[in-house]
Amino acid sequence: MIKTSAQLLRSYLEDAIAAEKAFASRLREFSLEGDDDDVKAAFAAAAEQAAVHSGQLTERLQSAGAAPSTAKTIVANLFGSMLRPAHTAHVQEEGTVQNLVMAYTFAASACAMYESLGAVAHAAGDSETSSRAREIQTYASTLAEKLFHFIPTRSIIAYNMLTLDEVDPAVQTKVGEASWT
Repeated sequence: MIKTSAQLLRSYLEDAIAAEKAFASRLREFSLEGDDDDVKAAFAAAAEQAAVHSGQLTERLQSAGAAPSTAKTIVANLFGSMLRPAHTAHVQEEGTVQNLVMAYTFAASACAMYESLGAVAHAAGDSETSSRAREIQTYASTLAEKLFHFIPTRSIIAYNMLTLDEVDPAVQTKVGEASWT
């Protein structure tokens, strides 16, 4: 189906709004799980920022004379609720790692989504939406790096919890860099 540039831009904005709403909802859930205060705080802050981004994108959509699609939001939330790991966590530390991986995956994919939105907005002559997409993309990239930084140390914590008879007390888990390379 052929669309006008305005229709296409509205569609991309609706997709981004639905994605941000679903991400905010999932991050709020993650922020209530486990006992790792640093990770929970990162999830809570990212959930708040996703809600801000959703609001900013909704303003852009409304300035184009449209409103967010309820159907897209419902589908995004259903898809988001299906994004659970293939195996169940045996200890809450392992659940924290699984949540970090899922949140990192969304943040990294958001970078690509906002690259696409920015390009479409630029092509449609909407420099304000293009600029907003770039700002949100920069945030998503920073968030992905922050979440990625947690993964090695929290993986070691989960490993130690699951292999209690093999714990190496020399392994630092909450400070410094942890790496398997």
